[in-house]
Amino acid sequence: MAKIKFSKNELKKQKDELKRFERYLPTLVMKKQLLQMEIRQVEVQIEEKRLERENMYADLMSWVHVFGEEINLDELVKIQEADLSSTNIAGVDIPALREIIYEKIPYDLMAYPLWVDAGIKKLKELISRDMELSVLEKQADLLGDELRVTTQRVNLFEKVKIPETRENIRLINIFLGDQQTAAVVRGKMAKSKLVRGA
Repeated sequence: MAKIKFSKNELKKQKDELKRFERYLPTLVMKKQLLQMEIRQVEVQIEEKRLERENMYADLMSWVHVFGEEINLDELVKIQEADLSSTNIAGVDIPALREIIYEKIPYDLMAYPLWVDAGIKKLKELISRDMELSVLEKQADLLGDELRVTTQRVNLFEKVKIPETRENIRLINIFLGDQQTAAVVRGKMAKSKLVRGA
């Protein structure tokens, strides 16, 4: 507990702090709820993208196994650029994937089997899912970090600052009340001395 002065100025300062804390706390609580809701939505999206990715991967592998040819599609699909943007949710800047731009890699149509075009398309879709998952996981991390900080602030205000300030106000009021009572008693004693002396 911080050292406080037992004065009217300190009482006013403590009351102003209490008003500020009580005004700020609901905003923090709303931010905490918004972050929790956003994290839940992102987690649902992550789960959906993971399932999509697993299904796409299984589909691609079934193609490769059916045709049984040893072709390295990775050599035919290279990312040139991942275009990311930034969105703000509850004061947190989070990345968002706009699009993925692939290098145009030429290949000899006569040297590769017919299914390679479809395989390249599937591989690009798989890479897109991986990138989307990566961005969503980054979003979840950033939102989780902000939720942790916001929760700490909510707890600080609810469990420390507001009760401490209320206690300070109570102690200052008691002290000032005692001082006022003592002043009244001293005044009465001085008045009775004056009346006796006169």
